[in-house]
Amino acid sequence: MLRKIIFPLLLGLAGCGVLIWLGLWQVDRLAWKQGIIANINARIAADPQPFRTDVTEESDEYSSVTLSGAPTGEELHVLVSGTSAGTGYRVISRFETDDGLAIMLDQGLLRLEDKDAAPMVAPMQVTGTLLWPDDQNSSTPDPDLDRNIWFARNVDTMAAALDTLPLMVVVSQATPADPRITALPVATADIANDHLSYAITWFLLAIVWAFMTLFLIRRTLRTKDI
Repeated sequence: MLRKIIFPLLLGLAGCGVLIWLGLWQVDRLAWKQGIIANINARIAADPQPFRTDVTEESDEYSSVTLSGAPTGEELHVLVSGTSAGTGYRVISRFETDDGLAIMLDQGLLRLEDKDAAPMVAPMQVTGTLLWPDDQNSSTPDPDLDRNIWFARNVDTMAAALDTLPLMVVVSQATPADPRITALPVATADIANDHLSYAITWFLLAIVWAFMTLFLIRRTLRTKDI
């Protein structure tokens, strides 16, 4: 009788072990992601510092900065949905600082019906967040350059298109603000953190696997009795 239940018992223990290990791994990943998010929140909440060009993605992303200058009216429109302001176009503008430098300014969301509205080119004071987004993946369509519709942000590609430094600031507040646009400040709520749900899923699967193993063993023993 013992020999008949050895295989399902070993299979059950092995399966439960693997599933529990996957759940614990996701718990570790959850702690790792929470640490990253806490660090990002601290950078965003820190007092804004004057914008400078000797910044790097590794050490300065999500840092809060201030700058002054004016958009030139040259802009790229990135089609987005599911934002806090709804569906529309993220406006990536060529922005010339008072120091004569050209960078990219992510001004926020332009409504679909306002796509052809004239941009504001007046001088403005900006508080924003340094960001190096790369939303592209293998399924991202190429931009429709004739209609000025892009489908993802990419610092290097957009800097080349706008002839700017490969630096982007996402507007938190602009004075005066372009009346066409609703700002979309950087927020950690936009960062995916599904590790807790993954961990729960693996642990529930381990429980199901354990019950299935017990059911198989019980059925094997009943068959033996018959």
